[in-house]
Amino acid sequence: MHYAVMVDEVLEYLAIRPEGVYIDATLGLGGHTKAIAERLATGIVIGIDRDPESIEIAKRNAAGQADRIRFQRARFSELSSTLPAYGLTQVDGLIADLGVSRFQLTEAERGFSLMADGPLDMRMDRSEGQTAADLVNFSAEKALADLIYRYGEERRSRKIARAIVRARPVRSTLHLASVIEQAAPRTGRLHPATQTFMALRMAVNGEQEELDALLAGVPDLVRRGGRVVVISFMSLEDRKVKQSFQGLARAGRARILTKHVVKPRETETQKNPASRSAKLRALEMN
Repeated sequence: MHYAVMVDEVLEYLAIRPEGVYIDATLGLGGHTKAIAERLATGIVIGIDRDPESIEIAKRNAAGQADRIRFQRARFSELSSTLPAYGLTQVDGLIADLGVSRFQLTEAERGFSLMADGPLDMRMDRSEGQTAADLVNFSAEKALADLIYRYGEERRSRKIARAIVRARPVRSTLHLASVIEQAAPRTGRLHPATQTFMALRMAVNGEQEELDALLAGVPDLVRRGGRVVVISFMSLEDRKVKQSFQGLARAGRARILTKHVVKPRETETQKNPASRSAKLRALEMN
């Protein structure tokens, strides 16, 4: 079952206008895009994702609103160059849900999951770029430790990197998870490999650089009076969003709509436990 996170809150903060034009910068399986499209009359929503496999699933999931949706394969850093193809220079609102698609996490062959064996891939777009296996098996030990600490905020990064280097070649997701668990045994609820897997995924896909590009592009992408909603799941990303929004507000370029971060209602977290760590921030452009 696919659950789009905080749909009601997203629609509320975007303040959808029936004739408006919106970007869902993280199409995923189409939940937010479909919900926006249902509120439109003459307007459109451009659903953007870098994963062609997710786009195909989203097309099926949102088939009933296809006339109000435009599907586009692109990265955050390519958003501004996609608008002219639709005769646009700016849009009325933008939503970005920075969480990883459940489809990607649960398909073992995508290599994101530490609970099912698969190739160490982790690429959002499997047609390009280096894989997690490339990073794990060929990075210098110090570079690997720095990567795990910087992106995964993993305090045991040096110990983990040392164990990975000694275990080379690391063959699969479960092999990597086992190596990490032996080097850094479980101390809490999370599997000890969770933060390392997250760090590798972020590095493979350049997620922090892409988020920086998205946040830097917001003033040009969204018109005056338009709204921006970002949902993050990691403190590293939430800090970036918060600081970017505060910078725009201080410069008089936007008004922050969420005085405090917005979290999912208890009814949602009961239905979809994965939403528990979601944090929503929103602003309106001046």
